[in-house]
Amino acid sequence: MLKGKAAKMKVKNKAPAEVQITAEQLLREAKERELEIVAPPPKQKISDPDELADYQLRKRKLFEDNIRKNRTSFPNWVKYAKWEESQQEIQRARSIYERALDVDYRNIKLWLKYAEMEMRNRQINHARNVFDRAVLIMPRVSQFWYKYVYMEEMLNNIAGCRQVFERWMDWEPAEQAWFTYIKFELRYHETDRAREIYSRFVTVHPEVKNWIRFARFEEGNNNVENARDVYEKAIEFFGDDHLDERLFMAFAKFEEHQHEYDRVRVIYKYALEKLNVENRAEIFKQYSLYEKKHGNRFEIEDVIFSKRKSKYEDELRENSHNYDIWFDYIRLMENEGDVDKTREIYERAVANIPYGREKRLWRRYIYLWIYYAVYEELTNKDYDRTREIYGFALKLIPHKSFTFAKVWLMAAKFEVRQKNLPAARKILGTAIGLCPKEKLFREYIDFEIQLREFDRCRIIYQKYLEYAPHNCMAWMKFAELENILGEVDRARSLFEIAIDQPRLDMPEVIWKAYIDFEIDLEQYENARQLYERLLERTEHVKVWISYARFELMANKDDENQQMAVAQARTIYERGAKSMKESSEKESRLMMLEAWLEFETQHGDEKSLASVRKQMPKKVKKRRKIKTDDGTDAGWEEYFDYIFPDKETQPHLKFLEAAKLWKQKKEDLTNNV
Repeated sequence: MLKGKAAKMKVKNKAPAEVQITAEQLLREAKERELEIVAPPPKQKISDPDELADYQLRKRKLFEDNIRKNRTSFPNWVKYAKWEESQQEIQRARSIYERALDVDYRNIKLWLKYAEMEMRNRQINHARNVFDRAVLIMPRVSQFWYKYVYMEEMLNNIAGCRQVFERWMDWEPAEQAWFTYIKFELRYHETDRAREIYSRFVTVHPEVKNWIRFARFEEGNNNVENARDVYEKAIEFFGDDHLDERLFMAFAKFEEHQHEYDRVRVIYKYALEKLNVENRAEIFKQYSLYEKKHGNRFEIEDVIFSKRKSKYEDELRENSHNYDIWFDYIRLMENEGDVDKTREIYERAVANIPYGREKRLWRRYIYLWIYYAVYEELTNKDYDRTREIYGFALKLIPHKSFTFAKVWLMAAKFEVRQKNLPAARKILGTAIGLCPKEKLFREYIDFEIQLREFDRCRIIYQKYLEYAPHNCMAWMKFAELENILGEVDRARSLFEIAIDQPRLDMPEVIWKAYIDFEIDLEQYENARQLYERLLERTEHVKVWISYARFELMANKDDENQQMAVAQARTIYERGAKSMKESSEKESRLMMLEAWLEFETQHGDEKSLASVRKQMPKKVKKRRKIKTDDGTDAGWEEYFDYIFPDKETQPHLKFLEAAKLWKQKKEDLTNNV
């Protein structure tokens, strides 16, 4: 019998399972489940009244101690009151809130928490009492009123809610409060009450948008006559001095929706008569669109043209030197297409010569002549008249005081378009002779270069440099022109003259251009001499770095590579020595960093170590900040660089010794 049972307990299928589970996986899953299981917090079970009283006593003592430590920490008061509420001690919670309000009766959140506690416990009369006290003390806090009316509405106390709203409206609150009251009445289909609120609202907040909203409310309720009456009252309310075009446009669109087209036309015309000039631009636009849809387009365009013309004439009678008005008037006449009338307006406009001889007064005026000339050339194709306009404008400008290069250039380009090159050259020559300006020289030179008149370009460049010998760009462009023409000696001579000038606006640019010129010609010895001459004038760190890189580049063949590295290293050494004698630490650091980068690429361990020994230490320091009046404004931190040759101060040696002592102590500790 035992043999039979043993046979039944034998495993018949000894094949491996399809999914193998390793011991590592079992351990990991057990660990994850262990982490997921979080022990529940301990629960305190209270079994008799004495134990409950003891627990409450301890908690109250804890809360009272916290309040005694910091009476102004209102979260402590709130936590205390909520705990008393959880113990069903509503009277105690109420007492706590009252004590907190004695500390700060203007704390909005405290009042709200107090009222919410009363509402949660269905102490409605107490909640009303809290809200009444709150709105009496702080009637401008909207949150109290919103919560108050929400509570009354949730209690379905519509009359009480309306009474609260009325009390709120007596304080004339912001617009949103009125809209909330109106929406409340509309929820209960009290349209007449909402209308009465709107009528009070537009007197408290008399803005155009509110009157329009009132009228649209009446229109939405299909009270067309009431809506029209609102618009009319609004126009009467604002009077002639404070009318707004938005009101008229809304009124006109309302009448247009009612298909009262004659009324719309009367409204627009009334608006154009009553509104100021600067406030009726949109009215004109809307009136035109309306007439295009419902009226005669030609008539309305004629009306608009006449209105605008009369407006411009009125403004010009007040101030004929307002050139912006002339520009608008001229554009209006050009769009009309009457050539004679347009010319008449142009002639009247240019006749208003500025009173003073200051250029700022002429800047807008001179564009009248330019527009006049462009109009005659492009629109009327009257080239003789265009030439006369340019000539008269150039005679009118007081060139001894100032000039306008734009007018000279436009007159010359006009002659070029007429294929009259001698006239164009005469205009530009007169310009640089009468009132030379750099822009005139540049444009004249470009003009001659396009015509391939290089001899003329040389003459103009000479005059240009006589006028502005300090202009480095002029010297560079002149030399570049000579170089392009193959006149290398001329270009070199120009560069020599340029760098010998006593005053230049950008001397570093002209020196760089001269050096690049010699490098492009592969005249490395000349470039080397230029670098040496430049270093006699300035020992700027960038000059040294550029010189060293030049030496490395000048002998980049494999045969001369070692010599190039040696020459570049010599330049870096000279530069580092020169920077060492100066007091500019940043320049010296920049020089050493460039040298270190050079040695990293082309040097060996010995040269690299030599440069690294010269690198400074970066230390953080503090210094006082001085204001403009000399008073102290505190301290600021900055980074300073201490070079090895400067490390002779005793305190630095002391710090170094302390650092070595600390390192030895750490080594001994590690060995132990």
